Amino acid sequence: MEVISQNIANANTTKAEDGEPYRRQLVHFDAILRKQMGQKTDLPSNNLSEVRASKIIEDSRPFREVYQPGHPDADGNGMVKYPNVHIHEEMADLISASRAYEANMSVIRTSRTLAMQTINMGK
Repeated sequence: MEVISQNIANANTTKAEDGEPYRRQLVHFDAILRKQMGQKTDLPSNNLSEVRASKIIEDSRPFREVYQPGHPDADGNGMVKYPNVHIHEEMADLISASRAYEANMSVIRTSRTLAMQTINMGK
């Protein structure tokens, strides 16, 4: 969610530190398998144990070009390069990340409730 908010905040940044427009950032996730982590398990075929954010990469899509001859960053043809950030795409990603977080929190709450009920059964 932090990377998405950074993309939204820089959606109109025509000059970044390198002199080019801001490039959209993406989070790269790696799936870590139980076997690689050295854990022994009796679970069937699904070896997926966890997913980790491993690095942040730049989106390679081209910049948006808009004709604005009066803009200070316009080239000789009056074209201004804007970041390759699309607000509607970022908002969809933000909603998806938020819903995934809510779903995970719901699973944790349900697990806690079941554990507490199991403990109360023994009383």
